[in-house]
Amino acid sequence: MSQQKLMAIPNVVTPNQPVLFNPEICNGCNHCVEVCQIDVYIPNPEKGKPPIILHPDECWYCGCCANDCPRPGAIIFNWPLQSRGYWKNKETGKIGQV
Repeated sequence: MSQQKLMAIPNVVTPNQPVLFNPEICNGCNHCVEVCQIDVYIPNPEKGKPPIILHPDECWYCGCCANDCPRPGAIIFNWPLQSRGYWKNKETGKIGQV
C-alpha cells in the first residue's frame, strides 16, 4: 500500500490572527480544533505543538476555543482592532483594554 503525503497551506489573506498560542503552555491537545465551529484550525503534525491556524479570516470571534481550553493561558484571544473595548479609569486616567 502506498502512503500519500498531504499538504495544507494556510489561507493567510490578512496579517490578522484570531488567537495567539503560547507554546510554553499549550501541549497540543487539539481541544480547540475539536470545539471550533468553523474549522479554523487543523492539528499540528508535530506532537505537542499548538494547532495550525489554517483559515484565520473565517473566524467568527466566538471565543469557544479560548473559553474551552483546558490549559489556562495557552490561548490568548486576539480581538480585531475595531472590536476591542477600551475604557479610561476616572481616578488614574489610565486607559485599559479588554
